[in-house]
Amino acid sequence: MTCDHLVCANCNGRVSEGRCPVCRANRARLQQEQGPFAALTPAMLIALLLGLLAVALIARQALA
Repeated sequence: MTCDHLVCANCNGRVSEGRCPVCRANRARLQQEQGPFAALTPAMLIALLLGLLAVALIARQALA
């Protein structure tokens, strides 16, 4: 989850802007929770799966 569209209940600003201490604390917490695959979009995941499928098919042809 990103904080781009989250609205702070304390200052009514976007959390990504960090207007108040509550926004800054929540933004920092969200950034710490993100794992290594947080930046992957669905399109990137589909491309990765298609690439892996292509490699598997090529390896299968090489072994046959």
